[in-house]
This record gives sequence, structure tokens and C-alpha cells, in this order.
Amino acid sequence: MVQETIINYKSILANLPKAIAVSGYRKDYIAKKLGISPQSFSAKISRKSFSPEDAERLLKVIKNEDVEEFFMLERMRALKNDDNVSYEDAKKELGWK
Repeated sequence: MVQETIINYKSILANLPKAIAVSGYRKDYIAKKLGISPQSFSAKISRKSFSPEDAERLLKVIKNEDVEEFFMLERMRALKNDDNVSYEDAKKELGWK
């Protein structure tokens, strides 16, 4: 369970640049909402140096239906390679009813 959480976190960090692009928000807008300069924001993206708190704040700013679908698709792709996850478990993990 702990290892899966870490893998999920790493996946989120790795996909943040794509999620930002999918969100449709401009980077300078996101930086302003986060209270940092556009230069600092760009550096964090290129270095992938977001702390868990930074990533959480960023995801709150860019949250929209497209971003949610993007991460759901990435999660489904990861689950596809896991032979031990049943359809019911995947539905439960993704919050489907």
C-alpha cells in the first residue's frame, strides 16, 4: 500500500507538465495563483521539484474536467499493466460507482 502511494505520487509529479498543458491555464496565471514568480514556477516544472504541498496546491489551481480525465486515463494505463487488479478493485480505486 505504501509503495503504491509512492508510485502514484511519482506518477503525478512526472505528469504535472502534461496536466498543466491539458488544463488550458497559462503558466503565468498558475504562478500568480500559487504566489510565486513565473520564473520560479518554470524552474519547478523543469526540475520536477514540487513538494507534496506544492503539487497539491497546483492541482487545486488547475483542477477541471479535462485534468481529471487526463489523470484517470494515466491511472487506467498503469492499471492495465497490473494483472492483479480486478475490474471491481479498479472501479473502487477510481471512485466509480
